[in-house]
Amino acid sequence: MKIAVLGGDGYCGWATALHLSARGHAVSIVDNYSRRQWDDELGIQTLTPIRPLAERLQIWKGLTGNTIELFVGDVTDYDFLAAAMKEMEPEAVIHFAEQRSAPYSMLDRAHAAFTQVNNVVGTLNLLFAIREFQPDCHLIKLGTMGEYGTPNIDIEEGYIEIEHNGRKDLLPFPKQPGSFYHLSKVHDSHNIMFACKIWKLRATDLNQGVVYGTVTEETSLDEALINRFDYDEIFGTVLNRFCVEAVIGHPLTVYGHGGQTRGFLDIRDTVRCIELACSNPASPGEFRVFNQFTEQFSVRELGSMAQTAARKMGMDVEIACLPDPRVEAEDHYYNAKHSKLIELGLKPHFLSDSLLDSLMNIAARYRDRIDPEVILPRINWREPRNCRSHPKKATVAAGGSF
Repeated sequence: MKIAVLGGDGYCGWATALHLSARGHAVSIVDNYSRRQWDDELGIQTLTPIRPLAERLQIWKGLTGNTIELFVGDVTDYDFLAAAMKEMEPEAVIHFAEQRSAPYSMLDRAHAAFTQVNNVVGTLNLLFAIREFQPDCHLIKLGTMGEYGTPNIDIEEGYIEIEHNGRKDLLPFPKQPGSFYHLSKVHDSHNIMFACKIWKLRATDLNQGVVYGTVTEETSLDEALINRFDYDEIFGTVLNRFCVEAVIGHPLTVYGHGGQTRGFLDIRDTVRCIELACSNPASPGEFRVFNQFTEQFSVRELGSMAQTAARKMGMDVEIACLPDPRVEAEDHYYNAKHSKLIELGLKPHFLSDSLLDSLMNIAARYRDRIDPEVILPRINWREPRNCRSHPKKATVAAGGSF
């Protein structure tokens, strides 16, 4: 297939592009390097050293003989996106090209507005470009389990049957997003569903849980292909933070009571889920939703697992509870369904099998790159900062660089 990966320089996008290329698909990456610029803006860096994208693609071609085409530009620029779509003629578009951090969106007004404009406008542009140039193309959009929030009922996969006043209907599952970022993803879902309805587009919304790990079959071929390992308060994930804290002897920082429960999955399962969605496309006019995770854990449970893994490596670390900077339920019911990707053939990797090797050892390997100053939370959901500098956005000439 011809497959376009929007946001292919990012964490999930990079692993996905390599995975699909290795399986013989003609892959193109569309990116504007914003993810790298946000690191510069915030004074943070991934734990693992990431080479320039063009260099990584050359190394990939040298190792495998597979060429991944690169289109440099911004999906919020419709002229660029339209030109790229006409040249790529993709049969599937995988859309990762969004600002994906809840804390980033809660920094201040400027970052909240940037997140919503960037994400919602980019997705709208893509919908119009697909309608105009590739109407049979399958859109695979990365959503988030955070759209649902933490309702006191089981979370279904996208839709729920409701009976009200003696009548029944199948309706989108109620959304309770917890940040301006998560709100942007809800807006995306509604826009995509509407476009499928009126234009008969085909789309799969992958409501993904928290992803962990840096290693896939493809990224392990050469250190130059290594993936990101973000551990800071803005882009870092809780597992990455725990592993970094463990190797430097810092207490594992649990926000609040630690009862916050979410879905998690290995990066190897992320790329496999994308592949399954590509191989089994939605029908014209269909907007389907898959909940993309494999296990559920509370923050307390993850802290205990990380503490046990650290002790096996000779590191004795404590667990410390901090005031929760977020506005969220710290103890709640959580049971989300996630059967559709399993039915398509997903064979999950489980956290207990990979935490030690895939996370703790990598944290120890790159220990010299750890910056302890970026770990503790400083962004408070209740008290957004006064506007500082505006978010950095890559500047690319109209039409982009092909």
